[in-house]
Amino acid sequence: MRRRHALSLLAASLVLSLPALAANPRLSESQRFHQWLDAQWEQTLQRDPILATSLGDPRYNAQLPDTTTAAYRARAKRELQQRLRALAGFDKAKLDAKDRVSYSMLKLDLEQDLAGERFPEWMQPISQIGGMPSFLAQMGTGQSIQPFKTVKDYDDWLARLAKAPPLFDGLIANMRDGLKAGVTQPRAVMDKVLPQLTALAVTDPEKSLFWGPVKDFPDAVPAADRERITAAMRQLLAAQVLPAYGRLLAFVRDEYTPRARASTAWSALPNGRAWYAHRVRQSTTVALSPDEIHAIGLKEVARILGEMEGVRRRVGFQGDLKAFFKHLNDDPKYYFTRPEDLLAGYRELQKKINGLTPKLFDIAPKADYEVREVEAFRAESAAGASYQEPAADGSRPGVFYVNTFNLKAQPIFGMETLSLHEASPGHHFQIAIAQEDQTLPAFRRFGSHYTAYVEGWALYAESLGQELGLFSDPYQWYGRLSDEQLRAMRLVVDTGLHHKGWSRERAIQYMLDNSSMAESDVVSEVERYIVWPGQALGYKIGQLEITKLRAEAEKALGAKFDIKGFHRVVLTAGQVPLPVLRELVQDWVKSRQKA
Repeated sequence: MRRRHALSLLAASLVLSLPALAANPRLSESQRFHQWLDAQWEQTLQRDPILATSLGDPRYNAQLPDTTTAAYRARAKRELQQRLRALAGFDKAKLDAKDRVSYSMLKLDLEQDLAGERFPEWMQPISQIGGMPSFLAQMGTGQSIQPFKTVKDYDDWLARLAKAPPLFDGLIANMRDGLKAGVTQPRAVMDKVLPQLTALAVTDPEKSLFWGPVKDFPDAVPAADRERITAAMRQLLAAQVLPAYGRLLAFVRDEYTPRARASTAWSALPNGRAWYAHRVRQSTTVALSPDEIHAIGLKEVARILGEMEGVRRRVGFQGDLKAFFKHLNDDPKYYFTRPEDLLAGYRELQKKINGLTPKLFDIAPKADYEVREVEAFRAESAAGASYQEPAADGSRPGVFYVNTFNLKAQPIFGMETLSLHEASPGHHFQIAIAQEDQTLPAFRRFGSHYTAYVEGWALYAESLGQELGLFSDPYQWYGRLSDEQLRAMRLVVDTGLHHKGWSRERAIQYMLDNSSMAESDVVSEVERYIVWPGQALGYKIGQLEITKLRAEAEKALGAKFDIKGFHRVVLTAGQVPLPVLRELVQDWVKSRQKA
């Protein structure tokens, strides 16, 4: 308790001002900067205790701040402004080279976050791809980031869960404000939220997802505590938590969804064009307009279609590309019929790929990952796969989530490329390596601002399959092209929906016309772009830049080019904007040229 109190005081005294640091002339500018960054990060964990839990830091596991209030939003804006003023108090020219990168990145982060404060994100707190109610349920299953190993873990969770019901009422109030302001989710996607909430709003505590940890106590929890915790959980769920889910379900079903907007374009919202432009810049970190991104997407879609045609000819399929797409969709030999077989296949791939990565990498995370099935309550509208980072302290592995709800959306020919993307050497390598690098400031180890870097790396990782010895089967190579085509189509569809006025139906048809994706998967993808505009642009933009940087380095260095060294530079940067990554790679090239 003393340590937490001391850190809290340190955060309060250092994050918002610099006099204490300035008073010590023996500290270099970089030392002062690092002390301030440490204090700032501590404040971040206090403000976002769920982040702390996800990183394996248990100090705030009982906390759940009410983020739904106007007071919370006002305080967050003040803190952004105060941090920017404090950052300006450092002399960037006196910082070490690595710290100058951190300074520039933090300045960009804070400025972008402050610019985003004018857009009412808080009016749209839930969608079919997530929100606090569904994430709270994930944590409560005992299979996610919230630990359930000791008596204290259970007591922390009871305390955290007890703070949730007021947040549900806050979500309802904010969504009512959104109805008045014309800032709502589209009705088409809210129809997908209702089954999720229905599954969560049960009345019997023992039939809720939250009952899982009570059904399966670890040996470390004594019998007397089990009895006490079980009674407390039953009372909390029955009297507070489950009724809160019921209130939210009734509001969404009876009041919100019938009045939700018919449009899908973000530009249809108040100040929507500026809002979308802000999201595009955040996701890509480069100065490309929606029209430029749309054009890049059209070009890439056409190129990849040509490569798919090459696969069709190689396997000797009699019929055009459209017929080939239909064949891949319809023939049962390309799909598993049992979820356990799909999961087993990914676990075999995990072993295989782990043995191949040393061919291209001289760095790997200490943490491993496990393959896990997406929980049933969210599977219908969840993505086909996702990755959850490991705990920074090594107490929890990374998780490669596989969605088994619709096995027709999980073709066997797509398994190699999906594993490369979500696990190793994709997200698992990039995220876990950054977390484990204690020489980086915490915001670069654990931050998640740069979609173009994070998702760009994962898509680039897919392209390494042949070099690693994968994709020997032409159908698996087709799977690689299929996944790349998805990311190329995103450039067209996201900008089409939110900038060019495309309808949901037109976006769906475009993706069906240019891929062999299952229609259910296409619908899920399009509806994801509708509620998460701009985010999907980062994948292809980032991959194109990393691929370009590699090609430029290979040309400049010739025989001196070292693929393992290139990957080390990219992976040890932490999360960075693409222009910063370019500078780091160019510096590496210059150092190799001099060697």
